[in-house]
Amino acid sequence: MGDGFIIAIDFGTAFSGYAFNISPRGKESEPHLKRWGREYGLDTPKTPTCILFNEDKEFLSFGYEAQMKYMHMRGEEAKKHYLFEDFKMALYNKKLNNDLKIKDASGKPMKALNVFKESLRFLKQDALKTINSNTRGMKFIPSFFTWVLTVPAIWDPSAKQFMREAAKQAGIVTEGRENNLLIALEPEAASIWCMKLPPEGFISEIHSKDTLDESPGTRYIVVDCGGGTIDMTVHEVQDGGTLKELHKVSGNNLGGQTVDRKFKHFLREIFPDGVWDEFQQNSPSLAQRIMYDFTRLKQTDRDIQISPPFKLVSLAKKMSGRENFIKSDLGASWDDDYITISRDRLRSFFDESLTGITQILREIFNSVLNINYILLVGGFAQSKILQQHIIDQFEHHCEFLCPFRAQEAIVKGAVEYGRNPQVFISRKSSYTYGFAVCEKFDKRKHKEEKKFTAGGVEYCRDIFKKLVEEGEDVGSEETREFICSPAKADQVNMTMRFYCSFRKDPVHVDGWGVDEVGSFCVDISRGGKVRLEIKFGSTEITATGTNMRSGEKQAVTIDFMTTDSECVIDEADDEISNGFSEASAEYIMDGTDETT
Repeated sequence: MGDGFIIAIDFGTAFSGYAFNISPRGKESEPHLKRWGREYGLDTPKTPTCILFNEDKEFLSFGYEAQMKYMHMRGEEAKKHYLFEDFKMALYNKKLNNDLKIKDASGKPMKALNVFKESLRFLKQDALKTINSNTRGMKFIPSFFTWVLTVPAIWDPSAKQFMREAAKQAGIVTEGRENNLLIALEPEAASIWCMKLPPEGFISEIHSKDTLDESPGTRYIVVDCGGGTIDMTVHEVQDGGTLKELHKVSGNNLGGQTVDRKFKHFLREIFPDGVWDEFQQNSPSLAQRIMYDFTRLKQTDRDIQISPPFKLVSLAKKMSGRENFIKSDLGASWDDDYITISRDRLRSFFDESLTGITQILREIFNSVLNINYILLVGGFAQSKILQQHIIDQFEHHCEFLCPFRAQEAIVKGAVEYGRNPQVFISRKSSYTYGFAVCEKFDKRKHKEEKKFTAGGVEYCRDIFKKLVEEGEDVGSEETREFICSPAKADQVNMTMRFYCSFRKDPVHVDGWGVDEVGSFCVDISRGGKVRLEIKFGSTEITATGTNMRSGEKQAVTIDFMTTDSECVIDEADDEISNGFSEASAEYIMDGTDETT
């Protein structure tokens, strides 16, 4: 890794950006943030997460440039191109694999991995270009840096693995240098940055205290309001300024895009039947311009005015046969130039999202006592309607803080996380994790159909062997151990199935509320037992294996994106293919517990 050289990429649902540090290690300096859009008369800390490909699926542009190019295309030309926006949500709550496809603005499919890869490649190259243009001839290359990529805390392990794979294909890290890439959780990154902010770094109207109290024992909820997800976690300041997670991450998919969808539905309602859909189909770039304008206007808390394109107005007048084509009883009016949307109707677009946020916050307050602050961050946090709603609902519970530059908190905090990943000393496990093992059959708790006999003893297969429990505190460097032994002498590798559950004590891996989430392939060709050490307390679940005979360590890859392992065990041996080898054979026979 570079000596203190860090590039952090905040790959957001609606907007993306990056920040970097090229100061020598030990020299504190504020991260440098790339500004975007100046060639279009703008100056923003992030650029739209928008990528444009040509008809041959070749990358053309990203961000404002992609948006502007697409907006100026004629209808037929636009339809030939591939424009992807807000595609990050394709990774939320989905079964992921390398072949997942997503659809562009006009419904054409492309492999999601290619869309993410090219987006990250652009951000990587732009970051290096920005840095190299200011270093007086010194050429920085990717391997000089620790790279930090932000993801929502509520994402499951398969989505994090997908992003790591996309980053690898984008050339951010190369084979053998995977440790140069850190995955940072968005609310954690924001938390780190807000701890460093002076009083003038927060919006003064929505809090009464000067700044975030850094005293040990201070507790606060981080509410990361992004375009796609709402991410919440609870942190407590420890001695020395480290942080401990007090409540497992929670959230939903009701971010700022939920408001956008309500607005788009509203447009369908106020225009004559079929007008908006026909306009969007024939003029996707012009429809996109309206949505872009609304992204800016929804930050206010007043009546707003939308200027519709001439093409939309003409179509509406033609299909309605009237000059005043707007259905004014729905909270909108037409004055020959603008569509005016009332403040009350604008607020109604927020209802679903605000209800979801309020519900989660109330659950947290019921679970965690003595919370001192709610900390609002993320691009959606800039909404006056959102800010005021949370104040109105929770002003009697705690103080409120929102950074003046709420959209920058995550990416700048990600740079700080790259400097010191050990700032989080403990996290809560979101799920109960474990393996499938076999144990002596007990008719009081085991299913009869899972019984089998080995060595004259009755066993039960598919038992959930718990390694960590939902809600359990897990140190960031803490590992849980599991001993693997071959079920037969000539076995060279072992596939182990990895399961999770929101239940604390599942009995069988195929029981209610238990999901298979991944698999390990462990090399046992050198003979002897292998000790697996699995780390649950970091931002990614990782594992290493140690041969207990030779002491040799091996990398153990957990595949969360598919349950079909490339490691093949002899399918003819029923005991192996159905889980007998997924625990230590000696563990099964003597009944001793070889996990810690």
